[in-house]
Amino acid sequence: MSERQSPLAAFWRDFRRNRLAMVGLTIVVILLLAALASFVIAPYDVVVSQDRTQRLAGPSVSHWLGCDELGRDVLLRLLYGSRISLLVGITVVAIGMTMGTMLGLVSGHFGGWVDSLIMRIVDIFLAFPFFLLAIAVAGFLGPSLRNAILALGIASVPSYTRIVRGSVLSIREMTFVESAVVAGAGNIRIMVVHIFPNLIGTLLVYGTLRISTAIMAEAGLSYLGIGAQDPLPTWGKMLSNLREHMLFHPWHILAPGMAILITVMGFNFLGDGLRDLLDPRLRKVMGAQGGAE
Repeated sequence: MSERQSPLAAFWRDFRRNRLAMVGLTIVVILLLAALASFVIAPYDVVVSQDRTQRLAGPSVSHWLGCDELGRDVLLRLLYGSRISLLVGITVVAIGMTMGTMLGLVSGHFGGWVDSLIMRIVDIFLAFPFFLLAIAVAGFLGPSLRNAILALGIASVPSYTRIVRGSVLSIREMTFVESAVVAGAGNIRIMVVHIFPNLIGTLLVYGTLRISTAIMAEAGLSYLGIGAQDPLPTWGKMLSNLREHMLFHPWHILAPGMAILITVMGFNFLGDGLRDLLDPRLRKVMGAQGGAE
C-alpha cells in the first residue's frame, strides 16, 4: 500500500502535469533571477552611463543587444527593468487586493445600504476601462514611477471589490458561517476568521493574473510619458525612447517588447495553472484524467 502524499506534495504533483503552468513558472523564476542578478550586473550608475560613440550600435561581443540612442547598454537596462517590472506588478496587486478585499468583505457581509453604496461607487469606476482610469489618475498625480504604481493600484480596486463581494455572498450562506453567527461571533471575527480564509485561493489566482496586467499597463504609461521618467530604465520607457529608430534599428525595440510579451505570458500561464488546481470543479476533471492515465 502506497503512503498517502501530503497536500503540498499532491499539489506539486498535479501542478507538474500542467505543461503551460510549468512553462509559466519557469518564466517567472527566470524573471526573478534576472531581477536579483541586476543588483550585481546592472547597478543604477552603470545603466544610466552614456557612451555617445556607441549610439545605436548593433549587437556585439561587448554589447549583446546593442546600445540605445544615448549609447547605453540595452541588455543591462533590460535587466534593471526586470526589477522594476516585478516591483510594479507586486505592488499594484498588493494595493488593489488589500483595498478591494476590505471593501468586498464589508459590502458582501453587511449587505443593505452599505452594499448598495459601495457597489454603486464601484460601478462608476468600472464604467471606465482600466487603462483609461489609470491614465486619468496618473495624469492627475503627475508623471513618475511612484504615481504610476499608485494610479494602477487605485484603478485595480473595483475589480477586486466585485470579485470578493461575489464570493462573500456565497460563502456567508454556508453552514459554518451560520454556525458562527448562532454562536455569537462578531462581524469582524466572522469576516476575518471564517470568510477570508476561503477567499485566499480566489485572490491568489486573480492576483497572479493581474500581475501581468499591471506590468503591461505600467509599460503603457511609461510609453505615453506619464509613468517612469528618464533616466530610470523601464521596459515601457525603453520602447518609447527607441520608437523613432525602430525602422532602421529594429533589434533595439525588439528586446524590451519581447521581454514584456514573455513576462505577461509567463504570469498568465502560471495564473491559469493555479486556477485549474484551486478550482474544485476543474480539479475533479484533472483528477479523473490522471486516474484514466
